[in-house]
Amino acid sequence: MLILIQFLFFLIGSLILIMKFSEYHIAKEIKQSLEELGFKRPTDIQYKAIPSILKLEDVLAIAQTGTGKTAAFAIPVINLLHVRKEYDDLPGIKCLVMVPTHELAIQITEVFASIAKHTKITTLGIYGGVEQQSQIEKLKNGVDVLIATPGRLFDLVNQKSLYYDDSIEIISEAIKNEAWFFSSWTKDPTISSM
Repeated sequence: MLILIQFLFFLIGSLILIMKFSEYHIAKEIKQSLEELGFKRPTDIQYKAIPSILKLEDVLAIAQTGTGKTAAFAIPVINLLHVRKEYDDLPGIKCLVMVPTHELAIQITEVFASIAKHTKITTLGIYGGVEQQSQIEKLKNGVDVLIATPGRLFDLVNQKSLYYDDSIEIISEAIKNEAWFFSSWTKDPTISSM
C-alpha cells in the first residue's frame, strides 16, 4: 500500500513538471504575460488551485512564502474577468481583494497588473500611507480589480469616494468585519477603533 501511495505522489509530481501554462485553457493575452514574466510551469499551489478557481469552485489553500500563491488566484481571476469583459463590459469593480497590510497591497497589485498587462483588465491598489486623491482619481476612471487594505477602503466608502451600487450595505459590513479581523493581526489602533 505504501509503495502505491509513493508511486501516486511521484505521478502527480511528474504531471506538475510536465504541465505548462501554455497548455492551460486561459486567454492568450494572459499566456503572453506569463511567458514575459518567465512563468513556464505552475508551482504546486498553482497547479492545484488554478483549475478549481477557473471552474468557480471555492479554494482554501496554504503554502510557503515564495510559492506563487498570488499568481495561483490572480491568473484564473484575471482570465474569468477577461472572458466576461469580452461579452459585457459593465462598469464597476468586479473583484475585491482584501489584504491586511500596505506592503501586501502593493505586492499583490503588482502581480495582478503584470499578469493582466495584455488584457483590458484594470487593477488598482488602495492603502494608507499615501495621499488619497490619486487613488480616488483612479477609482473614478474605473477599475476591474481592487486590492485594498480595510482601513483605506473603509475611509473611501465613508467619504462617498467609492460606491458599490445596491450592495453598499453588504460591502460596508464586510469591510467592517474584515477590518476587525485584520486588526487582531496588526494591532493597528486606527483599524481597531472601527
